[in-house]
Amino acid sequence: MYLKRLELQGFKSFAEKTVLEFMPGITSVIGPNGSGKSNIADAIRWVLGEQSMKELRGGKSVDIIFAGTQSRKSLGFAEVSLIFDNADGKLPVPYEEVTVTRKLYRNGETGYYINKAQCRLKDILELFMDTGIGKDGYSIIGQGKIDEILSNKSEDRRNVFEEAAGIVKYKTRKEESEKKLEHTKLNVLRINDILTEIETNLEPMKLQADKAKKYLDLKQELKNIEVGLFLHNIEKSKEDLSKAEEDMEIMQNTCNLEEGKLEKIKMQKEELKEKMNALMIQIENTQNLGFTSQKDIEALSSEINVTKSKIQNNEENKKRFQEKIEK
Repeated sequence: MYLKRLELQGFKSFAEKTVLEFMPGITSVIGPNGSGKSNIADAIRWVLGEQSMKELRGGKSVDIIFAGTQSRKSLGFAEVSLIFDNADGKLPVPYEEVTVTRKLYRNGETGYYINKAQCRLKDILELFMDTGIGKDGYSIIGQGKIDEILSNKSEDRRNVFEEAAGIVKYKTRKEESEKKLEHTKLNVLRINDILTEIETNLEPMKLQADKAKKYLDLKQELKNIEVGLFLHNIEKSKEDLSKAEEDMEIMQNTCNLEEGKLEKIKMQKEELKEKMNALMIQIENTQNLGFTSQKDIEALSSEINVTKSKIQNNEENKKRFQEKIEK
């Protein structure tokens, strides 16, 4: 297993995406002071899980994101990826190439990825355990790190040797197992206390259980009664509904019959209305004829009276002429 490639973007002085290829053997990075050589080591430590900004020569987490220059705007995130050749299976994952990535955004959101699959920091630490690679591993020696190791206490130096010897993983597992065992012992003590308390309350709880069982039996019986009553009400409602439907059908037939009668009465009414109109016209004509006949009668009566007057006058003339003749 060896480091194949380092990819940086937005980390400290690396604004553009930068790719460093590492071939088997020795690779040297040369440059003047302040050109960013130490940022490469910081990037490797950061992607491997370094949490201390002091170790990364910063004050807060956003200090590792490219802050911008007079000619270039600042970036909103930092991303570093380490690509390892795992053809020998040194890393406990079924991949011949392993990519470890860490991202950080200015809003504080961060994420770890193994072969682009999101994971936890713990997963990355366990992946590189006992490989010599890690934020505290002996394979990354920064400025002043050797003096710091030599001046440390023997316990701190021992951690470096244990990492190199490949026993850190087992030591970590041992510590985790001891913590789990201690936690289990506490749980056992707690369980014993709970058992003691339960045994004390067992008899009252038994009485309560009998009451609860009786309650459940009565509740089930009540449920059965309610179900039976509900079914009875359903059947009764069905009968009432059937009777109501029959009554409704009878009422509908009666309504249809009455509507037929009403329609017939309306037709008779129209016929009577037409006959009445004809009679009114006939009465009006008769009245008009009576008025005309009355006028004719009056005219004839006037003529008769005139004629009678003429006859009387003629009679008088006749009588007078007769008297004249006799004379």
